[in-house]
Amino acid sequence: MTIYLNALGMICSLGDTHAGIRQRLFAGDSGLHASERHMSNDVARHVGSIALTDAELPSLDHLPLREHSRNNRVALAALAQIRSEVDALIARFGPDRIGIVLGTSTSGIAEGEVAFKHYVEHGAFPSHFHYGQQELGSPAAALAATLGVSGPAYVHSSACSSSAKAMASAARLINMGLCDAVISGGVDTLCDFTIAGFAALDSVSAERCNPLSANRHGINIGEGAALFLMTSEPATVALCGWGESSDAHHISAPDPEGAGAILAIRQALQRAAITPEQIDYVNLHGTATLQNDAMESKAIHQLFGAATPVSSTKSFTGHTLGAASAIEAGLCWLTMQDDNPTGMLPPHLWDGQADPALPSLNVVAVGKALGRPPRYVLSNSFAFGGSNAALIFGRG
Repeated sequence: MTIYLNALGMICSLGDTHAGIRQRLFAGDSGLHASERHMSNDVARHVGSIALTDAELPSLDHLPLREHSRNNRVALAALAQIRSEVDALIARFGPDRIGIVLGTSTSGIAEGEVAFKHYVEHGAFPSHFHYGQQELGSPAAALAATLGVSGPAYVHSSACSSSAKAMASAARLINMGLCDAVISGGVDTLCDFTIAGFAALDSVSAERCNPLSANRHGINIGEGAALFLMTSEPATVALCGWGESSDAHHISAPDPEGAGAILAIRQALQRAAITPEQIDYVNLHGTATLQNDAMESKAIHQLFGAATPVSSTKSFTGHTLGAASAIEAGLCWLTMQDDNPTGMLPPHLWDGQADPALPSLNVVAVGKALGRPPRYVLSNSFAFGGSNAALIFGRG
């Protein structure tokens, strides 16, 4: 059974509308900016904050306190963009036939940061804090309660591959006949915990990240949400294939030979029943860390050579952690729609100084187009612990 991506709700540093996000993406207009709030060692960090202010995000008054978090408000902002399509399917299939599978890594950690600071200063947690706000399953519970659906609702949390694995799980739920439709994707929001954690690993760049460059210094953290409405009913873009693997190599570093990454991509190609030559564009995981770029370049060159167009979009959005796979899938989805007839591709923002130690790749320049809509697109996600996922999208 073919699984289609029927609708997309997305909010990230590039905007909160399809037209606005795509315009900035193809123009090479990064959404990253310096933030004095998110500092480490007195160095301002570049982050990818969402376009909406907190005051503009949806209210959570209809939910219990345990589901109150900024993370869930961002998820509801993305849901609002596809709410009419979702409500129509609930009415058609029934609330028990609608599933929710998401990816996240932060959930309500930001609320926990504020609460524990309050505890240190006052000896008690604030009245607006509930420990459940930090539960990783909270975003799925919040969406289910908001929609009144009772199908499977759960969250994957496998770091940077979380929402790719969520989308693969959503496809399996539909293929198994357990759901007629699934809302799937990911959400993650900025918090000091993740920025300080990556900074402690010396993995955060003070400037805009510089994937594949000899001058790269690490990642920028971003935030956002992307939610797909997935069904078996035909649409412009389908999830044609997915692959998952585990390196079991190191707690944070990838297998330098890229064996797990290659395995995941080959699984996705096999499930999609296509060859590497049929892929028109690869959205790299492209974190701009030394080890990830080296591993991924090796894997992509081995499978696709030096001709297939590639880019990392993390220079636009930052690394949105548990939401990264879904947001990057959203950028691919926008690229594959009918209103991109010339096949403009997401460009690769960097200084152009290729690392000579890396295999040569066909990096997409701003303004590059295929001359036709892309037929098949690959999006990679490679996470801590060697959790690898690859998604292939095709025009239906």
